[in-house]
Parts: sequence; C-alpha cells; structure tokens
Amino acid sequence: MVRMDENMPFLLQYEHVAWYDNGKVRILDRRVYPTEVRFVECVTYQEVVQAIADMVTQSAGPYTAVGMGMAMQGSGITSVDVGSASLKINDDGFYTLSIGAADMGTGCDTILAQIAAEVLECPLDNVTVLGADTDSSPYDSGSYASSTTYVTGKAVEKCALRLRGQICKLGAQLLDCSENDVEFDGKTVFASADPSESVSLSDIATASMFGHDIPLEVTETHMSPLSPPPYMVGAAEVEVDTETGEVKLLEFDACVDCGTPINPNLTRVQTEGGILQGIGMALTENVTYDDRGMPQENSLMQYKIPARNDIGHIHVVFESSYEGTGPFGAKSIGEVVINTPLPAVADAIYHATHKRFYELPITREQIALAGQ
Repeated sequence: MVRMDENMPFLLQYEHVAWYDNGKVRILDRRVYPTEVRFVECVTYQEVVQAIADMVTQSAGPYTAVGMGMAMQGSGITSVDVGSASLKINDDGFYTLSIGAADMGTGCDTILAQIAAEVLECPLDNVTVLGADTDSSPYDSGSYASSTTYVTGKAVEKCALRLRGQICKLGAQLLDCSENDVEFDGKTVFASADPSESVSLSDIATASMFGHDIPLEVTETHMSPLSPPPYMVGAAEVEVDTETGEVKLLEFDACVDCGTPINPNLTRVQTEGGILQGIGMALTENVTYDDRGMPQENSLMQYKIPARNDIGHIHVVFESSYEGTGPFGAKSIGEVVINTPLPAVADAIYHATHKRFYELPITREQIALAGQ
C-alpha cells in the first residue's frame, strides 16, 4: 500500500490531480467547469483512485475537455490532374483569362487572376476571367482533389510568362531591336539601354492585329508529377453533458501550412468554412435510411449543418512555407481543413467521457448510452 504524503503530489490522469493537504487529499477535477476541487478522507494511492472513480460516477457533466488532431492532404492527384489556361491581350491593353476550373465558392477565379496579374505586372482589374465553359474553355480535370490553385494556378503562371515573352518580342519588333534588349514593366516595353525608347502595351496590342505574325494569345497546360502535402493541426475545446449527450464546441484553434497563401483573406475564410464543415461531419451530419431504403434526412430540417451560432470561436493562424513546384510557393488548402476537426473533436469528447468513438457522426445518443 502506497501512502500519500506532503511530498507526493501526482497526476492520475489528465482530468484529475490529487495531492496531500492537512491530513486530507485534495482532488482536482478538470472536467468540471469551473474547475472543481473536492476533499476526501484517504491516505493510500488505491483509496485516491477509488475516490476519483466515485467522483466520476457521482458527477454528471457538463465537462469541458480539449482534444487535438493533425492531418495532411495532397495537392491534386500525382501525374493525373491536368490544368489549363488561355490568356490573350485585348486591343485596349487589358487581358482575358479563360480557365476550365469551376469556382465553387473557393475564390479560384480571383486567385488565378491574381497569379496572372502578378506575372504581367498589372492591376487585378486589368484581368477579366471567363469561367468554366466546356464549349470554349481549355481542358481542366476539374475543381476537385485540392488541385485548383496548385495545378491550374501553375498553368496560369506558365501561360502568363509565355504571353509576357510574346509581348516583349512584338515590342522589340516595333522598336526595331532584339527582344533580348528590351524589358517590360507592365505598361510599356522599353529598350534596356535607353528607357525613353518605348512602346505602350495598348499600341502593342493594336499592332498585333495587322502587319505582324506574333500572336498575343497563348494556352498552357500543366500536370505535376508531385503532390506536396499541406498540413494542419487543430485543437478543439468542447463541453459535453454525459447525461444528455449534448456537445458544445467552445473553441477551435488551428495552424495551417499550405505553402505561401496567394490570397490570405480567401485562404482564411476557406479554412474557417472547412473547419465548420469538419465539425458538422464529426457531430451532426448523417444520412440514415428507413426499412424501404429511403433517406430519412430528406431536408435541411433533418440533415443538420452547423451554423455560426452552433460553435464558439474559431481561430486560425498560418505557418507559411514555400513550395517550389507550386505557383509562387503555394500548396493546396481545400480538403486538409475539413479533415482535421474530425479527430480533434473526437479526441476532446474522449477526454470528457473516457470513451472512444470510431463512427461519425458522434451523436448525442452514442454519448448518452456510453455513459450508462
């Protein structure tokens, strides 16, 4: 029998700490919020363990606990996904970007236009985007598999670089010099030796319509033999009522490495939206069937998608890296942010209930029955 004394505080589990104090043992129950401290008459290790067991039995939630999860994902499917882009200059010096990737709310039209504008050194408003149209767009595998920014974005970057070269080539012809002797600043093509010798972008665009055989319209396709993974770590704080099975998400904190974000604002809101989707997958979103094989969740009244008032605070930070095979160092962001909340929420529920759940969603019924 191990006796407790003043020099023997110890951690029994993450949720419980016990230590000796004036002839009694203090037991701190971290699962109860606000934190609960109880005094029990016991002097041996076995008696402390039994006292905590009695405390768990007698104390009926709600409990707060924290769980963590980590996930990684690919950036497109290796040597399979194809992205394409067409880019041309109009007679007014503006650009038209045609893509086959569909913007499903991720903001890819904006991001792909930003990539083109960065290469061509022009304002974003100077790039008009023509979204996916199978009758006219260049081929693209589609907006899936976390591939659009990484795969199609690289196609846009290559396309813009090639068009930039064509602009310099035609500008050099108009200046009657070699294309190796000119530079392009986004507005004019000028001679490197004498910047006063220049021709404007709109004049170059107009000149391409007659008397010259240098096309100012290019199409590029990209396929990657690599699929660099983004990473995400998430921590979920939940409040669990073990009697009713109700779970409240109090806070979710996340750190994401998706390479270099092209558009930090869009990257953040996509991360927050993906986290919310992952929380729904973990706790509420389910499809069940009756004995006739008909889905019982046939409307959003039964199929519960979490709303903003169903969760507490979501906090996201980015640990930027540079992926050399992606456009301007970017990797993917789409799926990794949905995957991570599932293990984090499940781990938090485990810390509150001491029960592991291996099927999603983790429903109130499962939690309540596990506590019986």
